[in-house]
Amino acid sequence: MRWAPAAALLLAGCAPALRSSPPPAADERDPAASLAAIQAIARRIEAEHDARTREALVTAAIDEGRRCEARAPDHPECDYGLALALGLQARERPSTAADGLKRMIERLRRAQAAAAGLDSGGPSRVLALLLLRAPGWPLGPGDPEAALAEARKAVALFPDYPPNQLALAEALLTTGEEQSGRAAARQALDRARLLEVQGNREASKWVEEAQRLVASPGAAR
Repeated sequence: MRWAPAAALLLAGCAPALRSSPPPAADERDPAASLAAIQAIARRIEAEHDARTREALVTAAIDEGRRCEARAPDHPECDYGLALALGLQARERPSTAADGLKRMIERLRRAQAAAAGLDSGGPSRVLALLLLRAPGWPLGPGDPEAALAEARKAVALFPDYPPNQLALAEALLTTGEEQSGRAAARQALDRARLLEVQGNREASKWVEEAQRLVASPGAAR
């Protein structure tokens, strides 16, 4: 997920990322089902071009995350799911980014401590991307060196999962380690192509991103 430019954050003001209380539960989904629902919404947002529809989907993701959190406080799947939803919201509604990114980090850290292997190293991978792409101090929490450390954690857990290698490649390129960055991108590309042949629906997106990083002459921003 990409973040709004730093200048946009400066001009957008500051709005709370979450309401004071979650909406009433429409059902009794368990945390795993709530996380799956948020991930499905995220995939829909990526493919949606209509701004109003994306807005509605963001609201649905946030609401699902809040309901999960209300039903199962501190559950790693609820923490991780709400972190993903907050990231979607920060991108679509820049005025929520300052508050939302802080809340994302809190929830990703909790999920990481409780279930580091969730979503194939997702808490570390998403935290790495957040720290890579968010504005740095004083506007935001961006920190490429810290992002590189988080990307390495994700790869250590699941080295064959292409998004982990992609996060590592981006972090390496951003911190100036071009040769290692492109090597990680090539590893992601090889694995993604294999998964594409096997019918993985996400693999074509990973192939495209890996090719972009392999060709990158430097920082991946």
